[in-house]
Amino acid sequence: MKQKVIPYGRPWVDEQDVAAAVEVLHSEWLTTGPKVVEFEQAVAAYVGVQAAVAVSSGTAALHAAMDAIGVKAGDEVIVPALTFVATANAVVYQGGRPVFADIDPETLLLAPEEVEKKISPRTKAVIAVDYAGQPCDYDALRDIARRAGIFLVADACHSLGAEYHGRRVGSLADLTVFSFHPVKHITSGEGGMVVTDDPELAARMRRFRNHGLDSDHHQRFREGTWRYEMVELGYNYRLSDLQCALGMSQLRRLPEFLARRREVARRYDLAFEGLPALSRPRVREGVSHAYHLYVILLNLEVGGRGRDEIFQDLRAAGLGVNVHYLPVYRHTYYQSRFAIPGGVCPLAEAAYERLLTLPLYPAMSEAEVERVIMIVREILDPGLAPAQRYLVSLTAHDEAMRVCAEK
Repeated sequence: MKQKVIPYGRPWVDEQDVAAAVEVLHSEWLTTGPKVVEFEQAVAAYVGVQAAVAVSSGTAALHAAMDAIGVKAGDEVIVPALTFVATANAVVYQGGRPVFADIDPETLLLAPEEVEKKISPRTKAVIAVDYAGQPCDYDALRDIARRAGIFLVADACHSLGAEYHGRRVGSLADLTVFSFHPVKHITSGEGGMVVTDDPELAARMRRFRNHGLDSDHHQRFREGTWRYEMVELGYNYRLSDLQCALGMSQLRRLPEFLARRREVARRYDLAFEGLPALSRPRVREGVSHAYHLYVILLNLEVGGRGRDEIFQDLRAAGLGVNVHYLPVYRHTYYQSRFAIPGGVCPLAEAAYERLLTLPLYPAMSEAEVERVIMIVREILDPGLAPAQRYLVSLTAHDEAMRVCAEK
């Protein structure tokens, strides 16, 4: 019997989550109601900031952030080449120009020294992407932003729950963006949020998500008025009470989700240690990785096979591996719109050719983790006997359990 494919990521929704959503369905408010404020306050408290603004997606959150800091035509925003297209798209939505900076080849994170090279008189902000769940070098990036007089925005769609030198991601930049897509750390179906300690930026984003109006329906209900004014151009980027109820229920389970992600990642680290065919991005000292993704870098000189061939072999064996990401400026739209030549960010381009994302999500069973380890080793280390592969997997399991127990 053909085994079910193990996806690279998936949500974990339980009966408590379902009950939270059902409760809202029986209430008087399906959108712009009290659950939105409750969810915003819960996320703000969790990351340690004053304000949070819920929106319809992580992309909407990025767009709201760019509008809040005033990005407009003629402005430049520095972004890493190795990220999902939404990071750069949010700049383009505002008429700005994304300027792509290269990565640190060991961590795959935005390299501060590359950011410094890209700053110009037109630079409005830098967006730091916590690739795969590891926080960027925020001390260095904050220093650069301060000296240049620009905004620092954290695209933390991969890193909810991560920490940087004892501080949670969300409290490290002028604005921080989260995503609640189904494969992220918590889900609201779709959804996103921007957090900040700046009340003026928060107020602007609340208008931006609601057509540019100076109040929403729930505010007018409480105040007993029908009057509102559109004070600026905005969008319908609201997150419903139904989605916020699900998000709040998931937020309560976040410690459990993070613990399991880290446990699986530790299992993989130990099982693949010393495997010549692959290496792993370095995790910097002083950070707590959130492991949205478990990424490996294929050492293509070992075995003489290309990434695409290995990808197909793993897919055929039942692993839903993926690739994160093609450098943004190599997409057709960016080539036609901005005509950015290849080789602008050579380290990101070289990493892309070797990247693979393995399955990792909190609901993974022990059998699924074992299966991933066995298949990866079988395809990338075919000289190892099946019994040896099983012993490696078993040893990784025992060691991971010991390390997690100690922590």
